[in-house]
Amino acid sequence: MKYDIVVIGGGIVGLATALKIKEQQPSLKLALLDKEKKLATHQTGHNSGVIHSGIYYKPGSLKAKNCIRGYKMLLDFCQVHDIAYELCGKIIVATSKEEIVQLEKIQERGLQNGLSDLQRISGDALLEYEPHVNGIEAIVVPQTGIIDYKAVANKYAQLIESLGGEIFREQKVTDIISNENEVDVITNQQSFSTNLVVNCAGLYSDKIAKLTTEQLDLKIIPFRGEYYEIKPERQHLVKNLIYPVPDPNFPFLGVHFTRMIQGGVEAGPNAVLAFQREGYKKSDINLKELAETLSWPGFQKVAMKYWQTGLGEMYRSFSKAAFTKALQKLIPEIKEEDLIKAEAGVRAQACTRDGGLVDDFLILEEKGAINVCNAPSPAATSSLSIGQTVSELALKRLGLKATHKDMG
Repeated sequence: MKYDIVVIGGGIVGLATALKIKEQQPSLKLALLDKEKKLATHQTGHNSGVIHSGIYYKPGSLKAKNCIRGYKMLLDFCQVHDIAYELCGKIIVATSKEEIVQLEKIQERGLQNGLSDLQRISGDALLEYEPHVNGIEAIVVPQTGIIDYKAVANKYAQLIESLGGEIFREQKVTDIISNENEVDVITNQQSFSTNLVVNCAGLYSDKIAKLTTEQLDLKIIPFRGEYYEIKPERQHLVKNLIYPVPDPNFPFLGVHFTRMIQGGVEAGPNAVLAFQREGYKKSDINLKELAETLSWPGFQKVAMKYWQTGLGEMYRSFSKAAFTKALQKLIPEIKEEDLIKAEAGVRAQACTRDGGLVDDFLILEEKGAINVCNAPSPAATSSLSIGQTVSELALKRLGLKATHKDMG
């Protein structure tokens, strides 16, 4: 089975990358491998379906550039392919005077990233947007929207196959062997020979990268984000999307309220260490993977730095009352009995040996391989832009240029 390019990973980033390669060089023989029966099973299928505006990200970073470009590409794609989305906007709410300084910094970042029409509001104006919210000031971000990323991913897959790309499911990669002129990708079922491997394996991206290089000095740490749904008769408490001002010392956004494109409202997520990479339940434990996490020097440093915040997150994970209290900071009327347990997600967070939680997207090139080693949120919003970036690197490696325009 000989291919020009083999993409590993059937999440939204792997699919977007494969699509962009096939759009630009339709004659290339491309295979995409995924270990599951269905595509977009993990991070893509477990996120809250938010179209991110790019307001939070450091100007000039890969996150900022790809989110801003990817946002427009995603909306264009949805319009061409008739995929439902809604730009309902969101508010980022300061509930104390101490948070106003951070709110100002977020607004400044948004402006630097090219977002127009951001509004600072307070008092009655805030209650017009969200009548049940508790806050003293807020930023209105009209660009933010909601979507079903599984539907987007499945459309990418359809288009890849229509362009002659091949998608292989239930193919778990067990080894990658680099020879002089080609690379052999070994799975639990067969072997694929290729000129170039593109690794978009999400929660296992570091494991796949390790098969292509010994120099990798980072590890994916899985953080589970747990959600509740608000019961139907209490969903009127939330009109659209309500976010807190994030803690600048913690790499997650904090619990928030999200209206879903299919209907309903979710509250969450928290961020707790998952005891296995695909550990969607508290009871999911893989001792080998947990030992790898706990013994990683970088994780030990992260745990030392964030132990107080981490304990609070863990407490909220086990105490519905504590989770409710965190939500009441934004909506005081929310009650414990209003919340129904919903599906959790697991975020793949790259962590360096020296204890840095990698804040930006990270793409590493090796002989015979391109490894997407860190692509957490806003990767779904940014997927077509990340796919474009990686496809350009891939085509360059094969000595080719883009020859076709994209399909939206």
